[in-house]
Amino acid sequence: MAELIETGERPERVILFAAGTERGELNDSLDELEELVATAGALTAGRLIQSRESIHPATYLGKGKIDELKELIWELSATGVVCDDELSPTQLKNLEDVLETKVMDRTMVILDIFAARARTREGKIQVELAQLRYRAVRLVGLRNSLSRLGGGIGTRGPGEKKLEIDRRLIHERIGQLKDELEDVKRHREVVRKKRERGGALTAAIVGYTNAGKSTLLNRLTQADILAEDKLFATLDPTTRAFVLPGGETVLLTDTVGFIRKLPHHLIEAFRSTLEEAKYCDVILHVVDCANPRMDLQMHVVYETLRSLDIKDKEIVTVFNKTDKEGADLAARDMVSDYRVRISAKTGEGLDELAGILETILRNRRIYFEKVFPYPQAGKIQRIRKSGRILSEEYLEDGIHVKASVPAELFEELYR
Repeated sequence: MAELIETGERPERVILFAAGTERGELNDSLDELEELVATAGALTAGRLIQSRESIHPATYLGKGKIDELKELIWELSATGVVCDDELSPTQLKNLEDVLETKVMDRTMVILDIFAARARTREGKIQVELAQLRYRAVRLVGLRNSLSRLGGGIGTRGPGEKKLEIDRRLIHERIGQLKDELEDVKRHREVVRKKRERGGALTAAIVGYTNAGKSTLLNRLTQADILAEDKLFATLDPTTRAFVLPGGETVLLTDTVGFIRKLPHHLIEAFRSTLEEAKYCDVILHVVDCANPRMDLQMHVVYETLRSLDIKDKEIVTVFNKTDKEGADLAARDMVSDYRVRISAKTGEGLDELAGILETILRNRRIYFEKVFPYPQAGKIQRIRKSGRILSEEYLEDGIHVKASVPAELFEELYR
């Protein structure tokens, strides 16, 4: 029997490394980096940690650890190494020269995942912009690294075609992309204003990556968004209508997941997308309560929201994945206004979540009684669409209405 010859591409084998003072925290961070690397399509062959007070400015690691890392690369047949922090251009180039292999960092891996996942025009523009900003100051190191291996992590999206052009052309392309992104941003603002005029309550679903945001949106609205047990399974924001038991509508917007050490290039590029949370009425903060790093993940989300100047919002913390083994059913969040425990997978707790949204909606409405002349009967339809009619009576002098409506509609009705 003839021997089968494997012709498929072999995944990259990488060694993860990090430096710092808290070994436990470094191990947790490397666990997450391993997930990121797997999502990008590589295998983790090993890891190395150096305990040190400060990062070496020229090589990130000390000389002894670099020698140890070089030996590991040979022993484990690794095709590259990945640093858990963002490397400076100098560190990247020096490590390249000493290790004689492909050197990557956490930012490069995340950018690579984003490049593979972007589907819409806006998502692709944002990812390319973030990649080019990152690469503009690292052209020399990246040129050496990627020309050696010709593929793998860090080469998706616009990367390969940009290696041959100089910094001037990269900055010209960045300018073009920023202009394109401004056009998209203007369109997003027009859509947002239309929603505001509609008067429906808007809620942004935020949370750490893989907390179950897309699964929740799918469960509530039958949105059919891709939802996988992977980091950054979805990038592009999606808005869908969720009809509450009382008949009123809430517009839910899924947003890109947060992560610790989220590259500032990405925050800048995705600012218009992330700012969906800035203009919403309510924030649904989805938390994976089965994750042992839950508290840290919640902290990262709140810090990211603060960095985007998103504040003074009503926050509902949605402790998700209560059906999973090890879920912390006593989890608390002192920052939020409301808390609910659910399983987006099984549907448990979703009625309680809907009840909370109805309470928020009720508290934001103004109650009024008014008699509308028959020629103004069209205004009744506006109330039905954006508010709630409590009673409606057709008498000789007009339509007697008791209703609760958003403040904007109340002002419009009394003009």
